[in-house]
Amino acid sequence: MHDIQNTSNPTEKQYAVFDPGPLTLKTPIAGLAFDFNYGARIKVPAGSWRVKIIDRDQDITLYDAHVSNAIVSSSKKYFINFRLEAYLEEKLVFSHDFNLSGKKVLIKFPVGTLGDIIAWFPYAKEFKERHHCEVYCSMAPEIAALFKSGYPEINFISPEIHPADCYASYYMGIFFPCDDRNHQPVDFRIVGLQKTIAYLLNLPPKELRPSIVPAEKERIIEEPYVCIATQSTAQAKYWNNPTGWLDVIKYLKAQGYRVLCIDQKICHGAGSRWNTIPYGAEDFTGDQPLAKRAALLYHADFFIGLSSGLSWLAWAVGKPVVLISGFTLPLCEFYTPYRVINYHVCNGCFTDSSVEFEHGDFAWCPRHKDTDQQFECSRFITANHVKKVIDQLITDCGFDPKHKKLKGAEAFA
Repeated sequence: MHDIQNTSNPTEKQYAVFDPGPLTLKTPIAGLAFDFNYGARIKVPAGSWRVKIIDRDQDITLYDAHVSNAIVSSSKKYFINFRLEAYLEEKLVFSHDFNLSGKKVLIKFPVGTLGDIIAWFPYAKEFKERHHCEVYCSMAPEIAALFKSGYPEINFISPEIHPADCYASYYMGIFFPCDDRNHQPVDFRIVGLQKTIAYLLNLPPKELRPSIVPAEKERIIEEPYVCIATQSTAQAKYWNNPTGWLDVIKYLKAQGYRVLCIDQKICHGAGSRWNTIPYGAEDFTGDQPLAKRAALLYHADFFIGLSSGLSWLAWAVGKPVVLISGFTLPLCEFYTPYRVINYHVCNGCFTDSSVEFEHGDFAWCPRHKDTDQQFECSRFITANHVKKVIDQLITDCGFDPKHKKLKGAEAFA
């Protein structure tokens, strides 16, 4: 969830780097080449050429002009069923209808984000099955490791690699400003974080849960436990009730649970706002591989978190998720019957199309910043509300932590 960035600082991790490379598909006509990497692209040599780019599904011509010794590229970079035509001296000498069957396709995921990639990844498999193409997913190796065993039909590559002879490429992301309609056909604030990619890839906008099965399934904690994650990337995403986590952790312990905090950072914030691991939680923070966090989640009874990446990870591992958020409306995340939100106060600013999230402002609160109402969306989510949701989850799932008896490792398989 970042601005579009260029390659001016190669040492800085960048959310999206648009580098389609040289055109990959040659033709019998000298100097004429094409591909669909970062939109439709066609190169013509010097001469009296006329190029057309057509949307076959909508039956409209997107580009029609005379060019010479030039590369013509579509302005739209998301999935479109293109047709390319090239005329020499007004005679049609080349045409190509977009067809992904059997072709190499790059689906490039951003770097520096976890939840977004987990949300979007299942569409890569859906895309492959629909178009019968050879899909290459570009992402950080640590995140790719979460998916590899469950998706052997997908090729995983590092962000700096571009497959040879790639027919088409698509860049996953939510791009700012939000009215950017060259990289995304719809506003993610309207359709939700996950489903925005369905529109980008022209797939049915349905919720898809990825499957993440930890490579290491051995249980390392014998007692029943719950995982929590309390940190996030902006103060608006936190549970800002001052005693909320303290009361809930005490309550979970009274039910017979150990409470493990699996955030990456024990303390996080910016400026005058800093957040530490809540008292009473066991410290499982640190720069550990995501696979270890996935393994901890795999054996937890359930997870409690925010609108952040670890909630998406818990959902992908198959755990019931208590999701505490007022910053987003439910359409932004996956469905969970254990969502906690207070509609009696200001809420949903991140999914409000009249305001735009400012990444550089950790204390962003677009409606009530520097007032007594700042962050009231989560400050007024009470611990008692969360406890009631936890009780319902325990009842629904049949958990009984106080009387759970170990019967060897198979009890947790």
